[in-house]
Amino acid sequence: MKSTSADFPLSIQISFQKLVDYYHNHLENGNELYRSRAKQIFDIVEKYPKLVDGLNSQSDVDEYEEQIELLFEDLFPTVLTSNEIKIATVPYRDIIFKSTKRFRDIMKEPSENRSMVLAGFDDTLNYIMGCSMILLFYYNYKVDFRRPTYYSVRDANNIMRHYRVLYNADFTDITKTDKAIDITQEDVDELLENFDNIALWKEKFPPKSYIFKGFVIATLFDLTLDVSISNFKTELLKNDKIDGNQTGDTQGIFRSIFGLPNLKIGVTDYNSEEGTFDIVPGMELPSYILNGETSVKCVDALCDVSYYTLFKQNEIYVVTNTAKYAEMYPDNRLYKKFRDQGVASFILIAIVHHNKVLAVLELTSNEVNALNTVNAVKLKDIMPFMVESVVRSKQLAENAIELLIQNECTSIHPSVHWKFKKEAKRVINLQASGQQAVFKEIVFEEVFPLFGQIDIKGSSEARNVATQQDLLLQLEHISEIIQKIYTIEELPIYEQLIYRVNDYISDLKEALKVNSERQVLNFVRAEITPLFRHLSKKSEVLNELISAYYELVEPNTGLVYHHRKDYDESVMSINKRLASILDKKQIDAQAMYPHYFERFKTDGIEHNLYIGESITKLNSFNKIYLYNLRLWQLQVMCEMENAYYRMKSTLPMPLDVASMILVFNSSLALRFRMDEKRFDVDGTYNARYEVIKKRVDKANIKGTDERVTQAGKIAIVYSQGNDEKEYLKYIGFLQSKKYLDTDQEIVNLEDLQGVTGLKAIRVSVLYSKGKANAKEYYTYQDLMEQLEN
Repeated sequence: MKSTSADFPLSIQISFQKLVDYYHNHLENGNELYRSRAKQIFDIVEKYPKLVDGLNSQSDVDEYEEQIELLFEDLFPTVLTSNEIKIATVPYRDIIFKSTKRFRDIMKEPSENRSMVLAGFDDTLNYIMGCSMILLFYYNYKVDFRRPTYYSVRDANNIMRHYRVLYNADFTDITKTDKAIDITQEDVDELLENFDNIALWKEKFPPKSYIFKGFVIATLFDLTLDVSISNFKTELLKNDKIDGNQTGDTQGIFRSIFGLPNLKIGVTDYNSEEGTFDIVPGMELPSYILNGETSVKCVDALCDVSYYTLFKQNEIYVVTNTAKYAEMYPDNRLYKKFRDQGVASFILIAIVHHNKVLAVLELTSNEVNALNTVNAVKLKDIMPFMVESVVRSKQLAENAIELLIQNECTSIHPSVHWKFKKEAKRVINLQASGQQAVFKEIVFEEVFPLFGQIDIKGSSEARNVATQQDLLLQLEHISEIIQKIYTIEELPIYEQLIYRVNDYISDLKEALKVNSERQVLNFVRAEITPLFRHLSKKSEVLNELISAYYELVEPNTGLVYHHRKDYDESVMSINKRLASILDKKQIDAQAMYPHYFERFKTDGIEHNLYIGESITKLNSFNKIYLYNLRLWQLQVMCEMENAYYRMKSTLPMPLDVASMILVFNSSLALRFRMDEKRFDVDGTYNARYEVIKKRVDKANIKGTDERVTQAGKIAIVYSQGNDEKEYLKYIGFLQSKKYLDTDQEIVNLEDLQGVTGLKAIRVSVLYSKGKANAKEYYTYQDLMEQLEN
């Protein structure tokens, strides 16, 4: 531990005055041998007075090396030099002027000069510790600054070793200089209240205001195993699991525990439900059992003995010489797998909790016998902490899985979670007091709904066309193969099959019927598949044709899935992209004012928004937040339209989309239906809102056959004049921002069942050439012409 000489309260001088005084005080009481030794000491310091006056540097120590050796003969007996780890030094200076042989062996490293690092100290703490020494040794104030001190050093094998240090300060003396300030009890009280205030300590103890003369003897005890286990526990507690961010630290700790520089560790997760070994997601630690695979059955990965040892006995399994045992037992898959990875010896131990195996810890070495049944016992001290960590890690993983399921399936939106939590607490508290309690239905009164959708235009027709094309493609391949067969073997049955296939083709070209797909599938399964299985063995030419046919056919269904695949992938890509934009924009909207949000993927994206006082539970709602959310919704719909048409040309099957917003000017009640695990509007009048949502996008403009929703336009459906005025303002604003064109129109809609008087504003979206903030804009027609060109 080295302190800068310019910034430290003590001026450090190496002096042997106290040692000389010790011999002088015992000169008359000692025997003849002792008096002879004392006289030898006196002669040395008389001849070399600087040993008493003080040495200031390493060069001074080197100059008097021989004399210092003589002075320390009694303190460092030769008979103990190979066993004790001991040094003579001075505090806060990297100077060692006497040491035992064992210490020198520890520090020996041919490639560099080694120094010892005192764990947990820095310059600020060193300064305060120096001041504390002054308080104790000069002023005799009982300031307890003692703390466990550990030196950490890498040995010649690059293993980090840890040593506990005990100091003997019998040979030290502290004196004041003219820079020193007298310290009173009031000063001590102030310092004890401000341990971390380095400026205050420097004010009371200016740099170099005291002189330290003497030396200390430090005795070190090897606590590598204890410290390494403690560090291992700290790492596990800090990180909750062994993951890629601490692989190096964990491996280094294990190397210190076992004293093996080439030790490597691995972890393999055990899936008890599937009976498999699995890779741990996100972990950089390897799995030697899996050797690059992601999942393997346990009975296939282990041999019989290792499986029994780990899973039945829950004991440590040790192999000291992998190559030897792999040769002795060539059928043993475990030995062969480890040998192929360059492992010469290894240890496997099951991580067990409540008699259930959670994972397997792997220790490996590239040296024979490096890992063995003797040092394997060290794992017994480590495993309790490992088990604790893996249990936490497993629980975190389970929580993450449950959270994902909730997010994707039955999540409770954060905006309303507080009310569910409040109700759950009520139920738990009542049950704890012995009362009956039922979870009440959750209802939010007086909330305003917003609904929007971007629907894929003509999705049913597009899927039918894709189905028709796939069936025709399959039948045409079948016809080609049978005609080829007929040229080889002119059997009437082949001619009849050709006729039937062509008949199916004619019917399909005319129209796709409800049962067309089922008829073709039954025909193929009953007559074509058995025939092809037989004919594929008759000639190489037929075998190639039939193989090419089966490359087109889906094994699970027996049907060609080509054009339908393009359709399904296009719909999936559209939904994924639009949902991603909406989810991202929702984060901003929630920050403006909390509200309930949900979205659904169908043939397009639908979303519901509900905003009101009862959702926020704060007395803060104002209709300005509703208006703001309506404007936000309209703007986001424009951005989603732009995002779709920028990706349209990259889709396997380009499709059109149409956007619609439904405006409902009255508040309603929102109820969580416990049986269905979802929210729904409450009451007969409110149900009218759901009816409109389900039917309005299929409505025509009154007196025409034209749908209200059209590609390239946003339709805003409403029933009240106030809503019309409000949205015309939003449209004008977004027209100024180049989101919308200037061609808005107001139309009346045909009456729906139980719903009359609906109107709609339709306005074209402007599509930017590149990103949303690009300077060049297009109408829908312009964009379609550009995509076609």
